[in-house]
Amino acid sequence: MKKLTLQTAAFRYLEQSYSQWLDILGYAPSTVRSFPTYVREFLHYMEQNGYTQIQQIDIPLIRTYYNELSQRGNQRRGGGLSNNYLNTHLNALDRLLEYLRKQARIEIPSTGIPKETPNPEEVIPLTLDQVKQLYAAVNTCAEAHEENHPRSDRQAIQLRDKAILAVFYNCGLRRTEGEQLNLSDIHYDTRLLEVKKGKGGKPRFVPITLSTVAHLQNYHYEGRSILVKKSNEDAFFLNYRGERANGSLFNNRLKELQKYADDADLRQMHLHLHILRHSIATHLLYQGMSLENVAQFLGHYSLESTQIYTHLVEKVYG
Repeated sequence: MKKLTLQTAAFRYLEQSYSQWLDILGYAPSTVRSFPTYVREFLHYMEQNGYTQIQQIDIPLIRTYYNELSQRGNQRRGGGLSNNYLNTHLNALDRLLEYLRKQARIEIPSTGIPKETPNPEEVIPLTLDQVKQLYAAVNTCAEAHEENHPRSDRQAIQLRDKAILAVFYNCGLRRTEGEQLNLSDIHYDTRLLEVKKGKGGKPRFVPITLSTVAHLQNYHYEGRSILVKKSNEDAFFLNYRGERANGSLFNNRLKELQKYADDADLRQMHLHLHILRHSIATHLLYQGMSLENVAQFLGHYSLESTQIYTHLVEKVYG
């Protein structure tokens, strides 16, 4: 529905300011792009039904809109809209109401609309041995590409790959949190990694082990120094151009390491950064960490988000 245009100036401003608010709170770039699109669809629905004022937004109107949306066909693939799509749409509307409460001082409750049953997506965490396989694959991968890169570049890539695994597995960071990581966020003396803007703008400190410190310091002082181009660059992870690395680079490096892992099952997995986060949470619970501490470690708002990992522990280790 990206082609929908809003005629009401106040609605256009609301969509823009809502997007900026999400960005300031630290939501993932994909969320900052998609949620305003869902909100635009709702505002367009309002216009089509004669509503042109922000103050006219209320729960009965949203419920009527959502009921029509849930019965709408999928315009590209046919059939109905997926439950995951409907849930994401509903999340966007819930965040809009939160924005109106906090920024526009409009007293409006949450929608109260129950979430749809999510379409099943099997989560398979890595085993501890498979994590070790990924670390071991760093050296194997570098040797395989020996002819393609100078020795200094290979060293920088090796150290960066191990630091990537350390940040996204050992520290359990989200993709966006890893992208935003700066040199000043890593406190080697106290062995803490600072996440200044987690999901929803929530900051937290993540404890780091001695082995994690070693991986981060090795890259920081020996690998990053090869990649850096500007002395005032504060980004921790850098690409070949000496600029801040993005999530695509992290995922590409992870998939490259996967190819060289000495484990057939691991090589065939649908592997991405969030699997590393799933894996460390599962391993910590299995090793005896409390659900509350795992939730704090991951930066979850509530224990409900962490409950999934108790089921994964039972599934993998039960």
